[in-house]
Order: sequence, then structure tokens, then C-alpha cells
Amino acid sequence: MRGCYCDGSSVRFREDLPGPVRLEGEEPLHVHLAGICDTDIQLARGYMGFRGILGHEFVGTTDSGRRVVAEINNACRTCPTCLNGSVHHCPHRSVLGILNHDGAMADIVMVPSVNLHEIPASIDDRQAVFIEPLAAAFRIAEQVPTSRGDRVAVLGDGKLGLLCAWVLRLTGASIHLVGKHPMKLAMAGAAIEPILLDQCMSDAKSFDVVVDATGSPTGFSTALGLVKPQGTVVLKTTVAGDYFTNLAPVVIDELKVIGSRCGPFPKAIEALVNRQVDVLPLIEAEYPLEEAEEAFRRASTRGARKVLLRIR
Repeated sequence: MRGCYCDGSSVRFREDLPGPVRLEGEEPLHVHLAGICDTDIQLARGYMGFRGILGHEFVGTTDSGRRVVAEINNACRTCPTCLNGSVHHCPHRSVLGILNHDGAMADIVMVPSVNLHEIPASIDDRQAVFIEPLAAAFRIAEQVPTSRGDRVAVLGDGKLGLLCAWVLRLTGASIHLVGKHPMKLAMAGAAIEPILLDQCMSDAKSFDVVVDATGSPTGFSTALGLVKPQGTVVLKTTVAGDYFTNLAPVVIDELKVIGSRCGPFPKAIEALVNRQVDVLPLIEAEYPLEEAEEAFRRASTRGARKVLLRIR
């Protein structure tokens, strides 16, 4: 089988991978298209010590011909955590292409049937590959309700930062996108206020909510400087490294710090169907699976937008 394999410190295309093992409750998906996200890049640099096939943003087809996407957490669904409704936090879970389970940058991936979501015909493959990260953006709105009159800053003008800004805009809050690249900030649209990172501290302690989507160890400290007392900081990205941040402002300003990970697929699908979010401008390039190594180099370039791998 062909696939993009991570050896714990790098990625390479292989044609000699064994076919996936089918576990109870899983079914094979024939992958059409997969996206390279910042988590994949971090994994390729040693984050979490993952070894195996990468990829968790994808679209594929079942043996019966259904076109689907899949949630990434493979839970046991029998432990107390699962029975209480927190399947994303099952202590026994594997995570597609991230933890103890091969991912979707391959000809075939095995996925629990309960994790599948069928894609409406009005959403094409290039849009569908964004459903997982778009759902993650909707998770913020579930955790931290915002409304008209609230000031929200999203740190990071990359792919996830833009998705978060677009989703939070739907709540009616005043959204500000902080980043380094004027052209990428302009992609957010007229309804979102752009702020250059080197000028953002003129807005110190003025935001009700600050979302760190930078993927940088410095993002958290920047967020602490922007959020108002008793405000909320949402950490949205992981980093293959350690944070060194003064936590005194969390105590002094009585801040809430919330981790945010996976989100609701149905809401993401609905937003694409209703054209509330246009993800296509985020795509920079598409490569065949055989050129996965070059695709990862392109995706790792500073300022790169979404790079896709065409499987079939």
C-alpha cells in the first residue's frame, strides 16, 4: 500500500506499507484527498513520538460508495468517560494519524463506522477536507459563548486562525485577527478587523476573549497581554516544544484559560452547505501522494496556506 509515513522525525513516501489491520467496528475508506495541517508538521518534527501514517483531515469513500469524512478520536465507548458523553477524552482512545492509529495519507484508512459523516453533494472534495479543522473552530463557540458587543482577538493569520475568525464572526461578536502578514490578514474579509502583531499591544488588556491559534510558544504570552481582567484565553494549537511564560497575569487578572481541540462535524458541514464560510481561498497547492515529501516541504514554508495530497 502507498502512504506518507512518519518515522518519528521526518516523513517519506512509501509504496511498501502493509495493508491496514481492521479492528472491530471499523471499516475501510478509500481516500480521495488529504490535507496537511500544522499538527502533521509538528508530528513530523517529533511531537508525541508518533510513528506511522499521518493524516486526519481527509475525504474518502466507503466500500458501499458513500462519500464521507471522519472524526479523529477512536473511543472505546464503554468506559465511564465515554458513557458520560466525553468520547473525545476517552482515556483508551486512539487518534487518527496522531496517536496509536494510522492516518489517512494512504490509499486506505480504517475508521470506526460511528465516526463517519456523509458529505452532501453540494460540498466538493476540496471543501470537505476542511471539515475537521472547521469543526475544531466551532468548538470554541461551544466552550466560550460570545455575542454582539464582545471583543474577540484571534492570534495567528494562518489557516486555523482564519477559520476561527470566520466561525466566531457568525456569533455577532467584534472579531480582530492578529498576524504578521498583511496579505493573509486581508483574506479575513471586511467584517474582521486586521491587526499587525507588532502593533497589537496598543490594544493591551482590551479583549473579552483571545484565541491563540499561532502554533508558537510565544502565542500564549501575547494572549495574556491582550485579554482584559476576568477574560478568557483559548489555546487552540499544540507546539512541539515547551512553553516558558510568566503565569502571574492569570492569577492577578483572574483569567480563564481553556484548551480547545475537536469540534462538531455537523455544524461544520452545515456552514459549508449554507456558504457561511468559504474555505477554498485557503488552498495553496495540491500534490499527488507520490510527492508527499515535497508537499510537506511546501506546507512547512513560513506563511504557507493549505497544501493537499491527492490520493485518487
